[in-house]
Amino acid sequence: MTIVLTGIVAFVVVSLVGWAIAELKGKTCGYEASQEEQQSLQNWTEALNKREREMDIHDVMETISTKGFSAV
Repeated sequence: MTIVLTGIVAFVVVSLVGWAIAELKGKTCGYEASQEEQQSLQNWTEALNKREREMDIHDVMETISTKGFSAV
């Protein structure tokens, strides 16, 4: 019984430590978007506002090449 209880307590302690590390990592490591990312986001929002909706699968099929590449 004590082995099982010790295992459960150890599991809870390890999981709480992992959770605390994950929470603190998000608060200590900041992320700043680069100039390219900001420009890309601005272009995307302008295109979305122009279309007034997001692209569905049919729009994507019309705008990209779906032929693939020859392996030979």
